[in-house]
Amino acid sequence: MTVILVASACLLVVTLGYASLCAGSPFGDCRKCRGMGRALKTDRKGRPKPGKPCRRCKGHGKRIRVGRHLYNVWLRLYRDGTDTPTKPAFKTVSKG
Repeated sequence: MTVILVASACLLVVTLGYASLCAGSPFGDCRKCRGMGRALKTDRKGRPKPGKPCRRCKGHGKRIRVGRHLYNVWLRLYRDGTDTPTKPAFKTVSKG
């Protein structure tokens, strides 16, 4: 019984830690260019020089975290689903 309790507590700590990371820092370094925005090349003498802009992050060096992206999708879906229709400013009464 205690093993299950410890495992669930560890899972809760990891989940809350990642959620706080996504809330505090929604963007992380790009995994392909390691946050540089460009791939480093070397010239013929072995010296590093900047290459083309990274295709994955489009040269910014930052990418949105998976957890933050899922939160943004959920929030957008919630807002679109609970949006109330606009009411007219006044009612027209037809006499007939």
